[in-house]
Amino acid sequence: MAAWFRRSKQKILSTERRNVAEDLWSKCPGCSEYIYRQELQKAQMVCPTCAHHFPIGCHGYIDLLLDGSNSITELNPGLTSVDALEFKARKKYTEQLAAAEKKTGLKEAVITVAATINKYPIVLAVMDFSFIGGSMGSAVGEKISRAIDYAREHRFPMATISSSGGARMQEGALSLMQMAKTSAKLALFNEADGLFISILTDPTTGGVTASYAMLGDVILAEPGALIGFAGARVIKQTIGQDLPEGFQRAEFLLEKGFVDHIVHRKDLKSTLVNLISFFGYEQAANTA
Repeated sequence: MAAWFRRSKQKILSTERRNVAEDLWSKCPGCSEYIYRQELQKAQMVCPTCAHHFPIGCHGYIDLLLDGSNSITELNPGLTSVDALEFKARKKYTEQLAAAEKKTGLKEAVITVAATINKYPIVLAVMDFSFIGGSMGSAVGEKISRAIDYAREHRFPMATISSSGGARMQEGALSLMQMAKTSAKLALFNEADGLFISILTDPTTGGVTASYAMLGDVILAEPGALIGFAGARVIKQTIGQDLPEGFQRAEFLLEKGFVDHIVHRKDLKSTLVNLISFFGYEQAANTA
């Protein structure tokens, strides 16, 4: 009878209880507080104690900002990456793409849509870090480029929400070309007097930072977002100097003029609406 109480002999594991707790609570990386998951979701995935902004993915931003599914048209949904270089490391690139699609339900690291925000037409490109680190490969660059073309042709404002580790190494120079391509498309958009708003979230690094993410007419950032090109260790080794604390965070970049405004997630929609209105765009006459 006593053996019934001995976990070792009965091999009773406590993983079920731990998994339930993880489903119900989230630990904030900013202040280490445990937050009830439902309350965190009601707060738009922002810690009520320290205002740390948890990632919400591309669908989270679409739900947060846009007017509803009836107003949203996804642009180029079938555009995906291919293994042009036959890249092989520990895992084939094609296997990495398949695993990322299965994990996230996305076909690429960016979704581009034509939609409305408070009845103002907008073209929005939203990156998702959970898809191979939000890396910018050929398909990502092409989708963003086509979205810019769409905004220019229809005279809509354009906004991007960046979350990326940079260029996609599995595509080599093809990935690096996307920096020039997206920048050239934005130059044409600027010549047509288009409004481009760039929103930087945690993290925005590498080739995305070195191209379209820092070319906005207005550059916004979420609080505490990591923004930079190279890593802090690489920079320190290159210049041979100690770096200021938090030098790649949104607040430091705001102080130095690289970012125009830091916006709490709850204020992001109203800020975008105010900017679009300020620059003279008009609301659609009929919006479902």
